[in-house]
Amino acid sequence: MNDWLQAVAGPAVLVTVARVEGSAPRAPGTKMLVTPHTQHDTIGGGHLELRAIEIARDMLAAQAGCVRTERFGLGPSLGQCCGGVVWLAFEPVNDELAQVLAALRARRTRDSWRVAALDGTPRCALFDAEGQRIAGTAALPGELAREAVINDGWLIDPVLAPRAHLVLFGAGHVGAAIVRALAELPCTVTWVDERDDMFPPSVPANVTVEATDTPEAVVATAPAGASYLVMTHSHALDERLCEAILARHNVGWFGLIGSQTKRAQFERRLRTRGFAPDRIDAMVCPIGLPGIAGKEPAVIAASVAAQLLISWEAQERFPVPQEI
Repeated sequence: MNDWLQAVAGPAVLVTVARVEGSAPRAPGTKMLVTPHTQHDTIGGGHLELRAIEIARDMLAAQAGCVRTERFGLGPSLGQCCGGVVWLAFEPVNDELAQVLAALRARRTRDSWRVAALDGTPRCALFDAEGQRIAGTAALPGELAREAVINDGWLIDPVLAPRAHLVLFGAGHVGAAIVRALAELPCTVTWVDERDDMFPPSVPANVTVEATDTPEAVVATAPAGASYLVMTHSHALDERLCEAILARHNVGWFGLIGSQTKRAQFERRLRTRGFAPDRIDAMVCPIGLPGIAGKEPAVIAASVAAQLLISWEAQERFPVPQEI
């Protein structure tokens, strides 16, 4: 996730999709970082990306210090079937841009807005959601936007924190596989278990570990619209967590690992405790996409990751209410 934010020692060029007309491989604001021998992230692949890398490396070889903007007609000039038009901004990573990128790395879980001059002279800055400058020297030319826009020769480039958040209960083999599957996806994960020694020594950058004797309390503190996935070592704990999750009304998605038999048992107990049928029906159990029957942890993780992506994209179109 945000591989272009890698800390790179040495010369580099930040390539940004500054504007799009019609069909294009990636949306405005997409970025990749190009060095003399490597690249981090992608602006969509194909001939457009190949040409962008060539331009960036030509700039590096010439030690160019100016910002460059190029227009690409994907069909006529590059032979790509998308057929749209893409404008790319090429920014040599000077000291000021390096400071902005370092500040962005520290703000991965908070919304930020990057501003960059496109008139050739390298000037940039980073702002928070209130429009306060965090790094750099440039002023904010206009209002904050939700998508990258060009405004009077400036690129206003939102770098927004992931909206999708998963609270994952259980640090067993399947839980660990799901964490690995989500490592590069646009989401954050709170990984919860009572057993501190079950967590690996290092976790992906988008994961926060919470070892606690009261995992049910984590449900109450999760953000509105969060997704929940329950797969602990204890059916009794699973049941307590289900009750805590179903008691919330602003749940984005809720999955429980188990068979149809386990679901039937839990449904019966939840009805006895007074939970409404529509709340129980919202519980996804078994988890995973229909048609994928493999039980290996990596197979379950791939299936559940796809299921979560479907849910998260639906939530972008129809957000879960903050309060009910």
